[in-house]
Amino acid sequence: MDALLNSIAGLQNFALYFAISIALFFVFKIVYAFVTPHDEWKLVKEDKSTAAAIGFGGAMIGFAIALSGAVTNSEFLLDYVIWGFIAIVAQLVAFALLRFTFMPKIAERIQNNEVSAGVMLGAMSVAVGLLNAACMSY
Repeated sequence: MDALLNSIAGLQNFALYFAISIALFFVFKIVYAFVTPHDEWKLVKEDKSTAAAIGFGGAMIGFAIALSGAVTNSEFLLDYVIWGFIAIVAQLVAFALLRFTFMPKIAERIQNNEVSAGVMLGAMSVAVGLLNAACMSY
C-alpha cells in the first residue's frame, strides 16, 4: 500500500501543472489566431487546408515544447506561468520573423494552401520552441 501511495504522491502537483498547461495552451491558440492575418481554424476545419494545418500544428508543437521546458525548470507555479507567457511571445516572434523577413507573403501562401509555406511555418515554430525550451534551463 505504501508503494501505491508513494507512486501517486505527486498527483496533485501533476494535476495542477497539467491544468495550467492546458489553460496556457488555449490562451496560446486564441492569441496566435488573433495575431495571424489568416484564420487557421477556418482554413483547417472548413477549407481543409493542409498548409494551415501544418503551420498551426507546428506552432502548437513548438509552444508545447517550450512549455515543457518551462515546467521542467520553473521553481514554483507562478514562475511557470510567467515563462508560459514568455513562450507565447516567443512563438509570436517566430511568426513575425518569418512573415516580415524570410517569407513576407506567408499568410497569403497559407491561405492559398501552399504546403511548402505551411511546412516552413511549422518548422520555424518547432525550432523556436526548441530554442525557447533550451534557453529556459537557467
